[in-house]
Amino acid sequence: MSTYNNDFKQCLEKIVESASAKFNESVDIAVNLGVDSRKSEEQVRGTVVLPKGIGKNIKVAVFAQDKYLLEAEKAGADITGGEDLIEEIKKGRKLNVDWCITTPDFMAKITPIAKVLGAKGLMPNPKFGTVTSNIAEATKTIKSGQIKFRTDKNGVIHGKLGSIKFDIDDLLENLKAFLKVIRDNKPASVKGVYFKSVFLNSTMGKAHKINKVEDII
Repeated sequence: MSTYNNDFKQCLEKIVESASAKFNESVDIAVNLGVDSRKSEEQVRGTVVLPKGIGKNIKVAVFAQDKYLLEAEKAGADITGGEDLIEEIKKGRKLNVDWCITTPDFMAKITPIAKVLGAKGLMPNPKFGTVTSNIAEATKTIKSGQIKFRTDKNGVIHGKLGSIKFDIDDLLENLKAFLKVIRDNKPASVKGVYFKSVFLNSTMGKAHKINKVEDII
């Protein structure tokens, strides 16, 4: 495993150069934080808009009614519907999307499919900006490159920064944006080292470790 001090760009260049799979590998990140994820107040979660996108079409479903459905369609939502869509899902329709959005007044109506959405991590959540009256803005923001993140049981956040076909500078911009949001979500109760380690790799490539992350973000 290669280790880099303060040099994200060199690390990303090495990852892209070394990628040898016959498909477009993603560039992945694992951020090991100095938190106790058993404590609810030290769970780190949120969203970040990667400025250069993630290299694929992010699919969005909107549950709403009346004018909000029209706004969602104009904003580029992939699936839109109200109680009719909910009934279809209850009967077994699969939702092949990355995000679901709804309005505050419609939230209660999706309760019957909450378990279905929750199992796929799709349940709308005010913390993620997916329960909102501004459907158009939420849809456009998500489709521009918004991703969710949260610590796992070991205090590690996993994410994707793009693919090996991205320009290095674009990957670098996404990486810094991702780390800055994690930094800004540091729990107040964490007093020691926050960024314990950061690892980058392509889908099939070996991990590369970066030290002294806080010095460059």
